[in-house]
This record gives sequence, C-alpha cells and structure tokens, in this order.
Amino acid sequence: MDRRTPKRLPFHHQPAFRLLLVQLAVASCAAVVLSCFVGKVAGYSGLLGGLIAWLPNLYFSFKAFRYRGAHAARDIVRSFYSGEAGKLILTAVLFALTFAGVKPLSAPALFGVYLLTLMVNAGAPLLLKKPTRP
Repeated sequence: MDRRTPKRLPFHHQPAFRLLLVQLAVASCAAVVLSCFVGKVAGYSGLLGGLIAWLPNLYFSFKAFRYRGAHAARDIVRSFYSGEAGKLILTAVLFALTFAGVKPLSAPALFGVYLLTLMVNAGAPLLLKKPTRP
C-alpha cells in the first residue's frame, strides 16, 4: 500500500457506528414516549436533548475513527484530540442555541433524554462486542 494515501475507514465500518445507531434509536423512542404520555412540549424537548447528545458523538466518531493502522498513529492521536475538542464545543453551542431559541421548553425532558442517550455509552462494550463463533 502506498504511504501517501491515508488509511481511512469507511464510516459504516467504524467501531462506533452501531453505538451511534442505538443512541439515535434510544433518543427517538424516549421522545415518542414522552410525547405520548407527558405532552408535545416534553416530546420535542426530549428529542432535542437526545440530538444534543447524539450529534457531538457523531462528530467525534467521524473525526476520531477515520484512520487505522500503525502508519497512521500520529493522525489517529491528532484526530482524537480535535474530535474531542469539537465535541465539547458543539455540545455547548447546541445547548446554548436550544435554550435561547426554543420556547416553550421542558428542561427535565431535555436533560433526561440527554443523559439517557449518553448512558448508552455505558453499554458500549456489550454493543460493540464481536460475536464469537463456535
């Protein structure tokens, strides 16, 4: 393989792809449940909270896991740092935009689904585990 071309991983083959799908599903389901049982404001507030957690994770995954191989070690470290910095900035901007621009807003629903979506990461080892063959 030519060293001039970086060893990039397609997005759907990245390690965190399944985790991102599960996070999006959890956020969507929580928003639907809130909308049905609590109300419309809680539903879209919950959806916004889930998206505030999911979009920065999507950005981080895109930045951090795009390189592979020992030859790309320096690029991997650099992309992890830039991905984490971008994730923190994006989270702060999304919270600021949500609180400034969305009225009415249910803060408990927003933070509840935000935390629920982030807690999916705690189950990441189970979600990302490769199936064993007998």
